[in-house]
Amino acid sequence: MSEFFKHPNAIVESDQIGPGTRIWAFSHVLKGARLGRDCNVGEHCYIENHVSIGDEVVIKNGVEVWDGVELGNRVFVGPNAVFTNDLLPRSKLSRERIRTLVREGASIGANATVVCGIEIGRYALIGAGAVVTRNVPDFAICFGNPARLRGYICKCGGKLMLNADLSAVCRCGATFQRSNSRLSLIELSAPATQS
Repeated sequence: MSEFFKHPNAIVESDQIGPGTRIWAFSHVLKGARLGRDCNVGEHCYIENHVSIGDEVVIKNGVEVWDGVELGNRVFVGPNAVFTNDLLPRSKLSRERIRTLVREGASIGANATVVCGIEIGRYALIGAGAVVTRNVPDFAICFGNPARLRGYICKCGGKLMLNADLSAVCRCGATFQRSNSRLSLIELSAPATQS
């Protein structure tokens, strides 16, 4: 087992926890769950067996991550956000596990609900209280019930304004181009040079 922190009041059954990860009080991580390095799992969280969590993921208090959910590197999940894992739930009726994928760097706001079987794109931002019922493109800002595309955001967190040619340049210098409501990163800003 790797070197990670477990609060004395947490239950951690998995031996697939990366170094530097912290699991706080009253959280429960089941045996089959995989968590990467330097993650932070807040209080009162539940992580089921067939879950994959990347590196540097932050899961705030009161989040349940059910079977079939995959969180990429550097994903943020706000307090009391909800993942589902059955489109037609019934008591005592088992179904095939449905995969839900949250890609690298995406952020999910507090109390948002993510319906199973969808993909949230890289660095997308889901607003607090949103109900996500369909796929979310990379760099998208989505909120509402149901969540709808409301704009775009850079990897650095800067809101993007599209020009007439559907391009955007962030305050950090990153350049983007939109095509068919999908925003693509064209060029990262050059690192500053010291003289």
